[in-house]
Amino acid sequence: MDHTAQQPPVDPALSPKAAASGTAASASASGPPGQGPGREPGSALSPRARLAFTMLAVVQATLIFTITLISVPLPHIAREFGLSAADLVLINAAYGLPFSGLLLFGGRLTDRYGGRLMFVAGLLLFGLASMTAAFAPTFEALVAVRFCQGVGAAMTAPAALAVLRAVFPDPVAFGRAMAVWGGVSVLGGAAGTLISGAVAAWVSWRWIFAVPVLVAALGLAVTRRLLPADPARGAQDRPGLDPAGAVLATLGISIGSYGLILSGDHPWGSAQVLGPIVVGLVLLAAFLMVERRVRDPLLPPGFVVEPRRLVGLFGIFLAAAGVALVTFLLSLHLQQQMGWSALATTGAFVPFTVALIATNLLSGRLVGRYGAGPVTVAGLVIGAAGLALLTGVSPDGSFALTLLPGVILLPVGATFIFSGSAVLSTANVPQHQAGLAGGVMNTAMELGPTVGLAALMAVAAAQAEVVVGYAWAFGAGAAVYLFVAILAAVAIRRHPVS
Repeated sequence: MDHTAQQPPVDPALSPKAAASGTAASASASGPPGQGPGREPGSALSPRARLAFTMLAVVQATLIFTITLISVPLPHIAREFGLSAADLVLINAAYGLPFSGLLLFGGRLTDRYGGRLMFVAGLLLFGLASMTAAFAPTFEALVAVRFCQGVGAAMTAPAALAVLRAVFPDPVAFGRAMAVWGGVSVLGGAAGTLISGAVAAWVSWRWIFAVPVLVAALGLAVTRRLLPADPARGAQDRPGLDPAGAVLATLGISIGSYGLILSGDHPWGSAQVLGPIVVGLVLLAAFLMVERRVRDPLLPPGFVVEPRRLVGLFGIFLAAAGVALVTFLLSLHLQQQMGWSALATTGAFVPFTVALIATNLLSGRLVGRYGAGPVTVAGLVIGAAGLALLTGVSPDGSFALTLLPGVILLPVGATFIFSGSAVLSTANVPQHQAGLAGGVMNTAMELGPTVGLAALMAVAAAQAEVVVGYAWAFGAGAAVYLFVAILAAVAIRRHPVS
């Protein structure tokens, strides 16, 4: 089906020139998203829309929180179940692999059956699996329920964005909401690292799963009151499921990502790493071929490569990779090289999280004032500076002097990137493709901590000295951020908003 004629008008949040126009000016009077989402230009504030935005944002943050909620307590889990390093990798990946692999199909289910319906179904599965995980009696049971959590998350995330699009039918309001939405996910990931270490140190790692259980229960309780019902549509208006594309995309992303995850414990040239990566690439190549031949492709050709959307998706990918690199390497460095406890390591990420929260309060206003493109480019430059400062990492260095400046600056840049890129990634997406946009955007976010982190860790592994390798990884990340900032600035200048 060709719906290109139904594209909504260009989102004024994309450029400061458009934001200064009459329509955008009236929207600006409503304040940033979170203070007045759902407000039509010139209309009264909607408390229901504000609550809907808050609830959806908390759910989205919790989906990302659940990725990292066991990262710090992994040693506790290993001792309880008597696990090897490979077993811990599997527990860690059991959630992320189905989450990232099924997002495109989750987006298609949303576009076919409706955002609110899929949001409820996904959140119900996610909540039940989280409750079961808290009581998992064995390693195998924990892996299985983590997998079910990931399936539920892959259904929920695209649906949440589709419902958000329905809550904000006006393109201006939706663009402003996305400027805040972009920073929500990275905050969820940081909170997972922060909270999990404290809970594991004070009570038990099992109590960490109370957070997703409570959020899922609350979301399900208020959905009917806060979220708009799905519009009635005839069978002819619903996209096909594209089962071949769904299977190929899911297996390609999941198997390839699993190979990249194993690169942390095995050489890149080993069969354990190369085998899954090659299989994943072959499956993804087959997926792209299938998508050119089916009537309703899961990922329509051309959807991703629109210049501004491509900048946004790549920005999200890099921001997620940078945050994952910093949290992963600093957790290892502080505990292994500097001898910090898990609780002390958790405390080291307090400034990181505070910087995320403070910047997220500001980023929406900056996107509204200067445009999504400039904010994204600025975030890449700031993030590059933060990563460059972290190259001063050393076994005997002071955390406050050598690491803290980068730990604060990187999340500032990442939040700006997420905010601007979220707007760029979803601009001009019609309601009937909102699930697709949510699936694609979240896929980029999930691939950052696997593909991006694996590539940067390969740089680290090339150095004989561990800490020197960390410094090289941070330096490589800074160089990539700067390079992409230049490309993004050129792309946005060549494709301005009309």
